Amino acid sequence: MAMISLHTSPLDQPGTGDAGGMNVYVLEVAKRLARCGTAVDIFTRATSSALPPEVEAADGVLVRHVHAGPFEGLAKDELPAQLCTFAREVLRTEAAQPHGHYDAVHSHYWLSGQVGALARDRWGVPLIHSMHTMAKVKNDALAEGDTPEPTRRVIGEQQVVDAADALIANTDLEAKQLINLYDADPGRVEVVHPGVDLGVFRPHPVAAVRRELGLAPDALVVLFAGRIQPLKAPDVLLRAVAVLLADDPSLRSRLVVPVVGGPSGSGLEHPESLAQLADELGLRDVVRFVPPVDQATLARWCAAATLVAVPSHSESFGLVAAEAQATGTPVVAAAVGGLTTVVDDGRSGLLVEGHEPRAWAAALRRVLVDADLRDRLSAGALRQARRFAWEHTAEATVEVYRRAAAAMQRETVS
Repeated sequence: MAMISLHTSPLDQPGTGDAGGMNVYVLEVAKRLARCGTAVDIFTRATSSALPPEVEAADGVLVRHVHAGPFEGLAKDELPAQLCTFAREVLRTEAAQPHGHYDAVHSHYWLSGQVGALARDRWGVPLIHSMHTMAKVKNDALAEGDTPEPTRRVIGEQQVVDAADALIANTDLEAKQLINLYDADPGRVEVVHPGVDLGVFRPHPVAAVRRELGLAPDALVVLFAGRIQPLKAPDVLLRAVAVLLADDPSLRSRLVVPVVGGPSGSGLEHPESLAQLADELGLRDVVRFVPPVDQATLARWCAAATLVAVPSHSESFGLVAAEAQATGTPVVAAAVGGLTTVVDDGRSGLLVEGHEPRAWAAALRRVLVDADLRDRLSAGALRQARRFAWEHTAEATVEVYRRAAAAMQRETVS
């Protein structure tokens, strides 16, 4: 299997730059595919001259660093100019292998899909594509002050949809969006939920992880984890916390709001804006900024939290919400995109319509002050998380590969 993740490497630290849930997805699915007997080569763009040409990420999973454009300082919106160079190097790599080395191509994000479409035609193998995010969906739910996705991305996505033998959607909603917004052939759209590493994201002794992370045993911990950018709406959370404290000042002595992650996307234009907002709202004694952390440490942060807030304007799935639930922590999330699939409203967490701070403050308060509700949601979160495991994702993905290959063979014969 050739996987293409051009604009961000599965080896990058999620939570900053362009690294996020997609990075986790690519690596975790590749590892499970390899365990089932499918070797995976992941092609990604080299961002440093110090990177080796190849890195074995796991048994059967090889990350290939492709030289295409300057190593550093190249923004994502500048990457389309490097597609030809990247594609040439991918084709050269395959040409050095025995004939028929790759059985299929699985591309992630539209830039990779452009390369995947070329490889499909050259190698005569099916192209399976995962969008992860879609320009039309993001532009319909644009955060205030955020930058809309450019027309060239919309056109590029449409080209990939038209070229792919199969499109993997994270949820039923995403499948409908592909069909309704991009006129995708319903027969080529398959729904496969992403997963969670249930061995890493699991309940931890709360007192112990709180000591480790410097949190008081009786603290009310409202955690945000992810990239700091308008799309993820951490500002909505801070404004809601300000309303919450204005309405009930007694919570202030116990409330802690860790923000785990780094600036990304349009958030890079003003990397200090969230800290400045915390100052303006008088929350610097409450908010704690934490740099991006690895998966094991993120699991401990989630387990230590009273609740995890996911106020995004748009999410194709919402991996952080699934991971938090796997630790037994309730989630308060925006009722958008894949979050409506990940969070079982009223059972594993609460879904909030819109992004008005007062509505968010009310939802946060419900979970923070009602211990019985927290216990019920915690038990429901664990049940809900069991629906999502990377092993299930990999098994279903292999079936998509097989159906796509069979369909391509039938078309070739006819």
